[in-house]
Amino acid sequence: SSSLTEAKEFVKRLRRQTDLCNMVKTVRALLNNNSTVTVLRSGLHAIFNEKSPDATKESVQEKFRNPKKRQKNIQLKCLKNFVSSLKSSTDIRDLLSCLSSDLQTFVIKPSKSKEAFKEQASDFMLKWNLLLSNVGKILTINRTDSFG
Repeated sequence: SSSLTEAKEFVKRLRRQTDLCNMVKTVRALLNNNSTVTVLRSGLHAIFNEKSPDATKESVQEKFRNPKKRQKNIQLKCLKNFVSSLKSSTDIRDLLSCLSSDLQTFVIKPSKSKEAFKEQASDFMLKWNLLLSNVGKILTINRTDSFG
């Protein structure tokens, strides 16, 4: 029974690794296309700079502009850092290093115990996924050229 559990975990890890490898291949191809990166950057910057009736966009903008919410919302800080490091021909390792550095600064170092780390990491992942979903939605609906 424990061997079966270990085998299932191994298969899950292998699938995640394969998914990540495929994602990296796709991202590398996109990063080497200057026009794609330029359009994506402009779309992402527009999300934080334009006024729009879209409630999701307004909530993202409000959190991004409001200093108290910005301090608490480390996910927006990470996204802003990621977008600022996004350039054409950027190596995927540089982008991952940027995210890794932000995670180290905002999640890992502030954690004082294993339980605090688990809670903080879980909270970060939940809010990060929600933020990226909202950004993807806005890009898909309002800026289809940026989402390509």
